[in-house]
This record gives sequence, structure tokens and C-alpha cells, in this order.
Amino acid sequence: MEIAIRPRLARADVEAIARRHLPGPVDVVGHEEFQDGFFNAAHALELADGRHVVVKVAPDRNLKLLRYEVDLMATEIECFERGLAAGVPMPALHYGDPDGGVMIIDRLNGVTLPNARDDMSEAELLAVRREIGALSARFATVTGERFGYPRKSGRTVADTWSESFQAMIADVLADAAEQGSPLPRPAEEIAALVAAERDLLDEVTRPALVHFDLWDGNVFVERAESGWRVEAFIDGERAFYGDPIAEIVSLSFGSAEETAAAVDGFLGRELTAGEERRLALYRIYLMLILVVECAVRGFDEEQTAHQIKWSTEVLVRNLALLEA
Repeated sequence: MEIAIRPRLARADVEAIARRHLPGPVDVVGHEEFQDGFFNAAHALELADGRHVVVKVAPDRNLKLLRYEVDLMATEIECFERGLAAGVPMPALHYGDPDGGVMIIDRLNGVTLPNARDDMSEAELLAVRREIGALSARFATVTGERFGYPRKSGRTVADTWSESFQAMIADVLADAAEQGSPLPRPAEEIAALVAAERDLLDEVTRPALVHFDLWDGNVFVERAESGWRVEAFIDGERAFYGDPIAEIVSLSFGSAEETAAAVDGFLGRELTAGEERRLALYRIYLMLILVVECAVRGFDEEQTAHQIKWSTEVLVRNLALLEA
């Protein structure tokens, strides 16, 4: 899929980046451009010495992006560095330049979960879901200095989770107003519903690292001796420091049985009533992002219509939960 903001790089450009930043002789014998990402450009290179790497390049800084998307490469590099240190399965990071918007990582051996699930039995899929939950919980063992997105401007950074999260909501609502994005309720009403939950949000006192984008396309799996196993997670550009429960938003896009398995792996117990309510807040935030990003991504008409329809339906249901 063609994405308007995704950089367009010639093979020679990608090879030059690899030669500049990888150690040793870099003799490229194979190249593949990935077309399924919605933000960064990603090119795989096969080197003569057997190395297989992926070069990622961020969109031009002069393009119009959403407010939270500024410094996303810096966010992703930090997510990789701290996640790997905490034992999260992720590709090895060989080079990261947050200012230049470039990172080089290992190419994985497996396939994304959507490309494998048809070959899995129901029991194997549920086992993978439980493993995804357990491994993703390692992100939450990482503690940030303050709440919010790890960006140089300090935007959304705060000492309390309620203050930070309300700033995150305010940013995406400002993006919606600026882009004329269709919202099911006035922005002021949505902001007020979130603000009313500040005491609940402030039950979170430790700023934990949250990947916040662990949908199936960002989960790589591979065959094991018995069944399947998670190989690694990718794409940490949406990461922030906040409530660990927010991770469950993208872990629960599957069926009820799959969601239960993922939550069991992540928490080892059922969600409390307060956690369920906080989860509704985080679903609202993500759905607002998915609605508003359509205006700047340059999706085709079909993708835009589908994404806005689905996101709005989820948004409406979760706003209603807050009013129940």
C-alpha cells in the first residue's frame, strides 16, 4: 500500500546508509522493500557475510504529522534499547540515530502472526496469545523518569498519570480539530469524560514502559519443536511511559477467547473493575488516533472509510462505558 508520508528511497540510498553505519565490509547481495508499514520506510538488506538487516527511515520532519508523532524514531529507539535490556524479544538494534531518523535492526526469521495463524490449531493460537501477553509484560518492568511520551520537547510529560494522559488526549483532539476529522461527540465532551476519571488514573503511580502497538502485524512468530512460539515484537514508535494496563488495548483485538488468553499471560488474573474502566480510556485514545491519522497518512479511500468506521464504532462503545 502506498502511504503518502512514508519515505521513498532508492536501493542505492538504503545501501549507503548501511555502509555508513554498519561495521566491517558491507557488500549487499539482496534487497527488499516492505510495503505494509504505515509510517517509516523499511528496507531489508542481505549482506555477503550472511548478515540480514532492516534499515528504517522516518518521514521527513517537514511533513504534517500528528502532535504525538514528533520524534517517533527517538521513541522507537528508546523502546528498543530499554525493552531489549528488560528481556523483551525484539530484533537486535545495530544503529540508532534519533535526530537523523534512522535505525538499523536485525531482520527476523519468522513471519507476522496474520501470516501464520491459518497454519495454527486453535490450541496453538491460544498458546501464542498467552505467550504474547507474558512476554509483552516485560515492557512494564521498565520504569520511566516521568509519565508521557519520551520526546525532547517534553510535551505530555508530567509527574502524574492523569495530567500526562489528559495532555495526550488534548493533543489528539487538537489534531482532530485541525484536520476536520469526524468525531462522534464534541471534543469538549470527550475531554470532560476523560478529566472526570483523573482520580482513577492517578491510581497509577509508576510510569511503566508501554509499547501500545502490539497488534498482530507487529508480532513475529516461528515454528518450534511443538507448535509455534513468539520470535519478537517490532515497531515501538507509539511507546510511552504510563499505565501498564494500556498494553492490553492492542492485545485484545482478537476473539473473546484469544483476549482472555492474552490477558491471562499478561496479568495472570482477571482485570479489576477499575482496570476495565481505565482500559476504556486507553481504547478511546487509540481510536481517536486511528480516526485522525487518516487525514495525514494519505490512505486510499477504501482504507480511510474502513478505518474511520471501525474506530468510531469502538470509540462510541467505550465513551458509553464511561457514562454508564
